[in-house]
Amino acid sequence: MVAKKRTWFDYVLVLFFVIIIVITLYPFLNVLAISLNDATDTLRNINFVIPRVFTWSNYKYVFQDADIINPFLLSVAKTLVGTLAGVICTAMLAYTLSRRDFIFHKPFTILFVVTMYVSGGLIPEYLLIMRTLHLGNKFVVYILPGLIWVYNMILVRSFIDGLPTALEEAAKLDGANDFQIWYKVVMPLCTPVIATIALYYAVGQWNSFMDTYLYAKKLPTLQYKLYEIMSQAQMQLDTHATSNVTQAVTPMAIRMAVTVVATVPIIVVYPFLQKYFVGGMTVGSVKD
Repeated sequence: MVAKKRTWFDYVLVLFFVIIIVITLYPFLNVLAISLNDATDTLRNINFVIPRVFTWSNYKYVFQDADIINPFLLSVAKTLVGTLAGVICTAMLAYTLSRRDFIFHKPFTILFVVTMYVSGGLIPEYLLIMRTLHLGNKFVVYILPGLIWVYNMILVRSFIDGLPTALEEAAKLDGANDFQIWYKVVMPLCTPVIATIALYYAVGQWNSFMDTYLYAKKLPTLQYKLYEIMSQAQMQLDTHATSNVTQAVTPMAIRMAVTVVATVPIIVVYPFLQKYFVGGMTVGSVKD
């Protein structure tokens, strides 16, 4: 078999993709390198991808606070509970709005879509959660406000709309009710899109910061605790700067270490959901 002769276009294409890969990976490698580099050395030049003076000092500073364990466990708990509750409620709502025999499916769909563009604002939301529902400093405040994401609901509904109606009709003939059809027929077929929205919910819950800042400072999450650690590092730097004392860590180095700590769990989980994520994102793109 004669090998195909490479043209100048092939080399240009390879060079183009190499440049794209470098541009994509550089910010991540730079963050990791700064977090593992000596803070004083980093001040000289931040443009590097390999630690020049390797050290664990930045991570030791982040984890030296013994109070970080409880916020970490709380973040894990709220991510698991929030993701599970969000997926179940979103899937049930999407299935209900996909039913043509539900006479209000169009008005309710329009109402939900409008909320994606028009919001009541932060102050009414704060008054509702704190004054009316009295959810301040309670675990449920992390779950209830983010129970339904309209975008996720639309993804699931689009997937359900693409399923053969004959499956539901056959289940009805066998005596299944609506809940049994949703649980035993529809949900197993929706695995790709369910995995997709589960990843969305998990990332949103894990990275959530403002809910703690506004509603539950007595129940701090890992992200809020890391924010406090960065603030403390900045205050210590200002204090040492006025007293001419050399600081072992800097806010930039701590910020990069915090970024890595907050990002690693999502990076670890994503590869296991990648095939479902890609399949779920293409729902509705092809119709029979």
